[in-house]
Amino acid sequence: MSYLEPAEFVTKMVDSGESKIYMGRRDTVIRAYMAGAILALAVVFAVTITVQTGNALLGAVLFPVGFCMLYLMKFDLLTGVFMLTPLAWLDGRPGVTLPRVLENWGLVFIGNLAGALTVAFIMAVNFTYGFDVPVNEVGQTIAHVGEGRTIGYKEHGFGGWMTLFIRGCLCNWMVSMGVVGAMVSTSATGKIAAMWMPIMVFFYLGFEHSVVNMFLFPLGLILGGGFTLGDYIFWNEIPTVLGNIVGGISLTGLTLYSTHVRTQPKRQIL
Repeated sequence: MSYLEPAEFVTKMVDSGESKIYMGRRDTVIRAYMAGAILALAVVFAVTITVQTGNALLGAVLFPVGFCMLYLMKFDLLTGVFMLTPLAWLDGRPGVTLPRVLENWGLVFIGNLAGALTVAFIMAVNFTYGFDVPVNEVGQTIAHVGEGRTIGYKEHGFGGWMTLFIRGCLCNWMVSMGVVGAMVSTSATGKIAAMWMPIMVFFYLGFEHSVVNMFLFPLGLILGGGFTLGDYIFWNEIPTVLGNIVGGISLTGLTLYSTHVRTQPKRQIL
């Protein structure tokens, strides 16, 4: 598997965060666009498997294929840059400032959203033969998911909003571990194996991923889901994004950086 030691791959994480800050704006948006599009197609793949087989575990086991494809192509998800770019700032890399970190987040958000919306429209046409027939079973399932994960949380008020935030944190704990997984090996098979495990966990447990939701909920709205754009933004995307930021930085980025880069000197035991 050509496994790298933690001190090596965490340094690669910081280097990666720095490189994303210096990447050209056009390249940042293009790579984010493709990441959003591929991840959206992987969601359709997983939901189709779940609907056709009745086995949600099988859908979760196979969903990571999309994540692996996009990271092997060096495309970027918002959840990944939430974790990587702040590490370059904390490490004091030259030219890496908070405004530039936020600019990177904004460009990746735009690219991911555009890619997800493109696939949402394409799949709406695909599910309905160009809006000429009723929505098929997969499309109906996606529409119902949108209702349950907006109106369902809204019914619980502040408790529902906080649940979304927590599930967003847990999601990017696992997804960021998948991003790290792409750096723990120098072989393609090793990278895929390391990425696959945490992504499977997040998807099966139903945690909230901001980019996945950029696809699911707009598609649900196009297909007639019983919720509004405002429901989606306030009762899903905002708390999910905030949770993804906190979870990615605190549960993955800072823990690895603090112990494998800023390692304490060994204790003197007499």
